Amino acid sequence: MQNAARRTLCLLLIVTPLSLIEREAASAEDRLKGKGFATQATPEGLLVSDSGQNVLFFQKKPKSLDDKFERAGYVHPLWDLDGNVLTEDFPEDHKHHRGIFWTWHQLSVGGKRIGDPWLCKGFLSDVRSVTPTIGDDGTARIDVLSHWKSPLWKDDAGIQKTIIEERTAILVHPIQGETRAIDFSISLQAVEKDVRIGGSDDVKGYGGFCTRFRLPDGLKFRLKSGDIEPQQTSVEGSPWLDMTAAFGADSRLSGVSLLTHPSTPGFPQRWILRQKRSMQNPVFPGRESVAVPEDKPLRLFYRVVLHRGEVMTQTVDGWQSNFEKTD
Repeated sequence: MQNAARRTLCLLLIVTPLSLIEREAASAEDRLKGKGFATQATPEGLLVSDSGQNVLFFQKKPKSLDDKFERAGYVHPLWDLDGNVLTEDFPEDHKHHRGIFWTWHQLSVGGKRIGDPWLCKGFLSDVRSVTPTIGDDGTARIDVLSHWKSPLWKDDAGIQKTIIEERTAILVHPIQGETRAIDFSISLQAVEKDVRIGGSDDVKGYGGFCTRFRLPDGLKFRLKSGDIEPQQTSVEGSPWLDMTAAFGADSRLSGVSLLTHPSTPGFPQRWILRQKRSMQNPVFPGRESVAVPEDKPLRLFYRVVLHRGEVMTQTVDGWQSNFEKTD
């Protein structure tokens, strides 16, 4: 009996690890065959794909146009569920716009203005690391560490000092039916004393989390309160924005919903909306600048939902409710 028990125990110790190895090998083989998420590092940044179809590219390496508008640390391209590119980079009308990005006109240290991050002047986000993870829950995650720097802020040796440390997590969810969700958690913590950020110094006050999408004819906007037309200044506060248009060559409608989390300062934020030649933006903090704390991060949390066809208000409300349950 003792020998039989020992043999059984040995079999359990051998078979269990082997089964785990086999499952891991099968999972790796699925990824090689294009099933599920995969990431690919390039000299420029990181590509995320799903079942062989591109999802998004994170730009790590600084990029410029004729040595102007240098930028890094943003998403472009972003593809919709049918493989159409949604975002734009260096658009002719606003060459400083770039895909999905988060930035401000006002950046100051000790009351001194430090360049203009929005216009890519006197400022660069120094992306230190981009770490991808394929989760057991079927998600793909990118963790980004960036240091905000400027030639206008140097130490005694003439070396640019870090002004803000940014830690951003981008979480890409698998497709669920006709939708895909992508979360952007942006945490900013001051390294220097008395650091402040703010939007445009005018009545628009735009700045913060921005999306520069291609804007085809027939683009429709809807907030929680109903359909809305863009205005010169920001429109009413809403926890979410939905926009729908024919983004592909086949004239089939698809859309994007932008959701804001209640933990984000200023919730529900006002919105800058543009029908043509510009970007969409849940405004934070607006014209008046706010302090970036040294002792704890200032966190902004958003979700982008890609969807096919038009969706009902109740549907987006449901997406918003689920997002609000996320930490």
